[in-house]
Amino acid sequence: MIKLFLPNEFVASVFEITPQKLKNQGIKAIITDLDNTLVEWDRKNATPRLLEWLESMQKNDILVTIVSNNNQLRVSAFSDPIGVPFIYHARKPRGKAFRQAIKDMNVRKEETVVIGDQLLTDVLGGNRNKLYTILVVPVAKTDGFFTRINRRVERRILKFFKRKNMIQWEDPK
Repeated sequence: MIKLFLPNEFVASVFEITPQKLKNQGIKAIITDLDNTLVEWDRKNATPRLLEWLESMQKNDILVTIVSNNNQLRVSAFSDPIGVPFIYHARKPRGKAFRQAIKDMNVRKEETVVIGDQLLTDVLGGNRNKLYTILVVPVAKTDGFFTRINRRVERRILKFFKRKNMIQWEDPK
C-alpha cells in the first residue's frame, strides 16, 4: 500500500522533463496538475517559460491535459488562453479524471505520464491507475489550506521512504 505513494521519478521542475526524454520512454501524453506544478497556486497565467515548454511538447507531438482538483473558473481561466485541454474538480486521487484524460487524448496508459507536486493526489492517483508518475518540487513555498494539511502527511511518507532507502534522490527544498 505505501508503495502507491512512491513516484517513479522526482525532478526539481517540469522544465527538467524534455520531449526527447519522454519520447525515449515511449510517452505520447502528459497528464499534469496545475497549481504548484506548472505555476504557483495563486498565479493566474502561464509564464513565458511554461509557454515555451508546452510549445516544445506540442511540436514533438506530445499531448498535454491539465487535471486539477481546483474549480472550473480557476482551471479554465488558466487553460483556455493557452489552448490546453483540462479536467477540473478531478477528485484526485480517484481514477475517473485520469481515465477520462487518457480517453480524450486517445492514448494508452503505457504512453502516459502523470506530473504533479503532491504524493496524496497526483502520485497516488497516477500509481493507482498504473501510470508512470513524476513528482516535482512545488513551484511556490506556500499552499492553500487543504494542501498544507497534505504536505504534513507527505513529509512523513518521504521520511519513511528515505529511512527504507526506497528513494534515490535528495529533496532540493
